[in-house]
Amino acid sequence: MNWNEVRLLCGIYGTSGREHAVRSYILQELKTCGLPENAVSADRLGNVLVHKKGALSAKRRVMFSAHMDEVALMVTVLHADGSIGFDAVGGVSAAAVIGRQVLVGEQRIPGVIGSKPVHLLSADERKKPAEMSGLYCDIGTASKEETEQLVQPGDIIYFPENARDFGADSFASKAIDDRFGCAVLLSLIRSELPYDTDFAFVVQEEVGLRGAGVAANQLKPEIAVVLEATTAADIPGCEGADRVCLLGGGAVISLIDGRTVYDKELYDLAADICVKNGIPHQTKTKIAGGNDAGAIQNAGEGARVMAVSVPCRYLHSPVSVIRKSDAEACEKLAFALVSALQEKDV
Repeated sequence: MNWNEVRLLCGIYGTSGREHAVRSYILQELKTCGLPENAVSADRLGNVLVHKKGALSAKRRVMFSAHMDEVALMVTVLHADGSIGFDAVGGVSAAAVIGRQVLVGEQRIPGVIGSKPVHLLSADERKKPAEMSGLYCDIGTASKEETEQLVQPGDIIYFPENARDFGADSFASKAIDDRFGCAVLLSLIRSELPYDTDFAFVVQEEVGLRGAGVAANQLKPEIAVVLEATTAADIPGCEGADRVCLLGGGAVISLIDGRTVYDKELYDLAADICVKNGIPHQTKTKIAGGNDAGAIQNAGEGARVMAVSVPCRYLHSPVSVIRKSDAEACEKLAFALVSALQEKDV
């Protein structure tokens, strides 16, 4: 796993519909891979599609996919006192952002997310979860006129770049979901692959899996492998199946989630690869979440899908945490699947 590249990718700012900087980095890196000019394209929605020639022609059309966008907040209104109202881009919990430092707009203006002071909350308000409508962003201005010189509705509020090693075998950052997957795809593309393979770096996953279906309609895969990050709730207060998956448990191979019933033969193939190659692996213990497989599965004539995910604590928050060993297990499995999906009878 190229951890320097994971850090670089996580540090880039690019939420749903604003993936330009992430796409530019990926396109620049693809220029160094010796690919023919017609092997790389960017469609009208912003997806980056890549065809990588392998040593042998593919027996079936296989696509590996990861999404470029990250969750964030969007400015919706400027208040008379200079504070900023906003809403979420993607599934961001209001409780996860209260008191957080943020960066606002293209100028990356420092801000703080504020909420009604606890001593002013009514008894009923204290019992209810926080809502985005009750929060505001403070950038140190004192009037709407002052704020609108710096910020406009539609500007994005990002969580700051914060990638770092964390503990003995962990990595913490914003945007691990899904810059981790993008890093794995780049690693595959840079390699000498045994078979022709298609790749899709897609947009707008966090707001409804919008880019993946468009990409699949163009590439028409028979089989698609989605590289993702998925929720690990192995934290205090969560027990048994509610933990979903565990950091340190290896690559997560999904059977079912909130959007997709995965192909059982492909699941069995991936699990068998892991057992034979000593790759740590696990599956989810609860039906939760969803990813681009849900859109790829029913695009065009349909595709058989599987998801290989890194377990991730604090997903969709300002800082997420993964184990490096889990990420490396996902990458090893992805490399093995390039051959297995062509050679095995599935």
